[in-house]
Amino acid sequence: MKVTLLQEDIVWANPKANVKHIDELLASAEPADLYILPEMFSTGFATSPAGIAETDGGETFNWMIRTAKQRNCAIAGSVAVEHDGKFYNRFYFAHPDGRVEYYDKHHLFTYGGEDKTFTAGSERVIVTHCGVRILLQICYDLRFPVFSRNRKDYDMIIYVASWPTVRLEAWKALLVARAIENQCYVAAVNRVGEDPACSYSGGTMLIDAYGRKIAVCPEGVESMVSGVVNMDELEAFRRKFPVLNDADQ
Repeated sequence: MKVTLLQEDIVWANPKANVKHIDELLASAEPADLYILPEMFSTGFATSPAGIAETDGGETFNWMIRTAKQRNCAIAGSVAVEHDGKFYNRFYFAHPDGRVEYYDKHHLFTYGGEDKTFTAGSERVIVTHCGVRILLQICYDLRFPVFSRNRKDYDMIIYVASWPTVRLEAWKALLVARAIENQCYVAAVNRVGEDPACSYSGGTMLIDAYGRKIAVCPEGVESMVSGVVNMDELEAFRRKFPVLNDADQ
């Protein structure tokens, strides 16, 4: 499975401008099976979502469906969503056949006040694309390894994020740890640029189960990078070195 990671510079609270810009980036991108966008890629990370969040099934949601169909690929990324009077940081995974699966962020970022306005999801969500089982995770989830523990039920984790520059070294270290301890690929997409609260430097990368960084975006600049998830290699490694058999229950 070929994966392309888009390290986006997001225009604050402007979904139309951001979607238009992503279309421009995709026009120059190599063909891929999966394109991954950052956390709240259409607005920036908004802890006060009133007036910024879209309705579930809104314009950005429909753009993801159209784009996945047109490019015959999957599109993944999170959006600030209002649904039944509640706000969710919702990670959409749009399949090329028009299906959409989603995960609502479980660990809300209390330090930034996300928990005061958003409703936490309660379920782990694993989707399957191109024969790869993928666990969906969002930003702050990265700090909580028990929730993401591999129960032999996934092959890759996607982390989409708005992770500030000041804590970038923690981001990079934890991503490698998650790949090694869960014997899986990790695809991590963080934004660049600034919003009213923070600055962001990226650190977008694809990591294999050995902890090797096989595709990395340059820090501090908007960019794209692609890499391949090789299930034959992953399965061979798991057979040779079956550490997941000894995991804590």
